[in-house]
Amino acid sequence: MIINVFLDDMRACPDGFVLARNSEECRLLLEECEIDVLSLDYDLGWDQPTGMDVVRYMISANRYPKEIYLHSSSLVGRKNMYELLYQSKPQNVKLANGPIPYDKLLHIAKTRQE
Repeated sequence: MIINVFLDDMRACPDGFVLARNSEECRLLLEECEIDVLSLDYDLGWDQPTGMDVVRYMISANRYPKEIYLHSSSLVGRKNMYELLYQSKPQNVKLANGPIPYDKLLHIAKTRQE
C-alpha cells in the first residue's frame, strides 16, 4: 500500500495523508510502508526529537519517499533539513524547500477519495 505522510505535532492533517505526530511514528511509517509524499515539520514539541531526526533516519536506512516537502515554520530547521537531504537523497527523489502546493494537496485529497 502506498501512503502519504504528514509529520506535525500541532497542525491538522490534510486529506489523503496519514498523520504522524512525532518522529518515532514517522520513522515507523517509513519502515513499514511505501510513501509517495512526505511533508515534514521540524519542531515537534519541547525537548522532543525533530524532523531532522527523521531526515537522519531516512539517510541511514536509505528509506526515501518519492517526494519530500518541508512545511516547517522554523527557517533554520527547514534549511538544515533541506541541505542534508539535498546532499544525500537519491536523484529520483523530489525535494522541495517549502510546503506542498495547494493544487497538489487538492489532487491528493481527490485521488484518495476515489
